[in-house]
Amino acid sequence: MALCLAISLVARRDFVLYDQLVRYKWWYRNGYMSSTGTCFDIGESTRRSIHMFESRQKDFAKKNNISLEEIDFLSDNNLLEEFKVNCSAQGNAGNGALMRLASVPLFFNRFPEIAVEYSGRSGFITHGDTKVFDACRYCGALIIAVMNNTKKDILLSKKFYDSTIKQWLNKKQLHPEIDNIANGSFQKKKGYDDGIRGKGYIVNALEAALWAFWSTDSFEKGVLAAVNLGDDTDTTAAIYGQLAGAYYGYSKLRPDWIDAIYAKEFIQCLCEWIAYEGDQWRPNT
Repeated sequence: MALCLAISLVARRDFVLYDQLVRYKWWYRNGYMSSTGTCFDIGESTRRSIHMFESRQKDFAKKNNISLEEIDFLSDNNLLEEFKVNCSAQGNAGNGALMRLASVPLFFNRFPEIAVEYSGRSGFITHGDTKVFDACRYCGALIIAVMNNTKKDILLSKKFYDSTIKQWLNKKQLHPEIDNIANGSFQKKKGYDDGIRGKGYIVNALEAALWAFWSTDSFEKGVLAAVNLGDDTDTTAAIYGQLAGAYYGYSKLRPDWIDAIYAKEFIQCLCEWIAYEGDQWRPNT
């Protein structure tokens, strides 16, 4: 799903939630951008949201006299604005929305308030809970700060949260559980023994990923710390990897880990396109 989101940004040269949902549907139905050629390990919230999206597409196509063969390729802005893209039931607070996030703050990082808002929206279309919206906003803000060369001790401090990140939140306060994380709830030296858990619940997942980032001094050590928490290990590590990857940089990744990545040349090319198109993008005035 992370690749689906990244490709949507590049292909549309903009933030188009409808197109993001289309590509998630392609992944689910056809294995689009899957390393195995099929969809695997899809969360129930995401599955239900895609089903809702497909149902709305059929109704929308009938209402607007659009063929089902063409409905995935909407480009008319009026139609895109009319379509209801928030396809999740209320209260779905799984971690799946957060693990695909990184390309949004990377693409829009030169406009922090917009990037933070888009980060939240990108998750909410499949996971309709305020905690999801705000977890994505906060994590997006951290990635933006990293892109501006903010050091870790400053990045994770209450002072930076109060002075900078809250400005990027555009006066929209975080949900209390996410605000608690932003104020340092993850800074527990004993980690697992202090209650850090890499669960499927987005609050636990974000806290665990930030603990792994805060408590280690290299990408490798952090990802191993995230995985060794147990439970939903791959997602905890994926959330960690987005922030830590931006912080430590590509050159700090282990070469043997890079060599093991499927389609790594394609992913490298996509990253370059994200940087290029993001640099060209301007807000509509």
